[in-house]
Amino acid sequence: MPIGVLLLNLGGPDSLQAVRPFLYNLFSDRQIIRLGPPFLQKPLAWLISTLRSKKTEKMYSLIGGKSPIIEITQAQAKALEEALNKQPGIKSRKSTPPPGAVSFKVYTGMRYWHPFIEHVIPMIHKDGIKKVIVLSLYPQYSVTTSGSSVSQVNKVLPGYPIDIDCVASWHNHPLYIEALADVIEKGIESFSGSSGAPHSPSADEVHVLFSAHSLPQKIIDEGDPYVTETVGTIHEVTRTFPVKWSLSYQSKSGPVKWLEPSTEETLKRLAGEGIRNVLVVPISFVSDHIETLYEIDILYKKMAGELGINLRRSGSLNTHPKFIEALQDIVMTRVREKGWG
Repeated sequence: MPIGVLLLNLGGPDSLQAVRPFLYNLFSDRQIIRLGPPFLQKPLAWLISTLRSKKTEKMYSLIGGKSPIIEITQAQAKALEEALNKQPGIKSRKSTPPPGAVSFKVYTGMRYWHPFIEHVIPMIHKDGIKKVIVLSLYPQYSVTTSGSSVSQVNKVLPGYPIDIDCVASWHNHPLYIEALADVIEKGIESFSGSSGAPHSPSADEVHVLFSAHSLPQKIIDEGDPYVTETVGTIHEVTRTFPVKWSLSYQSKSGPVKWLEPSTEETLKRLAGEGIRNVLVVPISFVSDHIETLYEIDILYKKMAGELGINLRRSGSLNTHPKFIEALQDIVMTRVREKGWG
């Protein structure tokens, strides 16, 4: 019987018509942001999603009319399944394995849009799979991301005879760090021969700005390890590939106090310090979606240009071979620790 792997991610609207219901699902999650007392969470989520939908639809229209995160996560799942089943001693699910042999089937489950976690777990059960490694695709743990997704898994799981093992954090995995270092190195190299530049900047002239998704400060004050793990990831990367760097936070929304400094504030500071070449690294994301394709590539790039900064972004990990290798190693380590193979 194959071992299942369930990759968890945020999800995103697969059409402009899906934007409002996606936002409603997002703001209905009290683990992300608390909108007044609990009984007001859903009514306020409906109000916010209704007010924001038109503006957000315009953003998505600039990046193809939908989020690519679903297709990218499915591509990651396919690449991971192939990597797992090509390992020595692993038998293909298409063949008839001898007793005791192990194979893998990888699924994707999204928190706020299709394919929903609550729809995927019944599929796993229908496929006859009894053991599942649940792997959050948020490298740095937060109750708002990995915590919320795993909570949803645990809500759906009762009633299904499935044994799960959850991997909630892998922020300092060596192969993940290698993958990040590789895309950063390539990003810095992309500044060489920049069109219109009076000279090609050297690596020392490129400032690396790690931009992480922001969270309400209150969540960190309550003990969430997200900031600690984000800084831990950066320290591992810069130990492997030394660079001049800063950390900032993007994508805040709502009236509560969010993590600081914001990416907008940091770009202004860097411009004031005379820095002219900035490579933005979306440190908390492993897939392209609206935060990379619109917020960084369009919004921040325009802002940086007005500040006299040549801004570029490192490639997202997506299906980077070293990143898939990291996921493969994480899964196999947990399989061995559980005694499943």
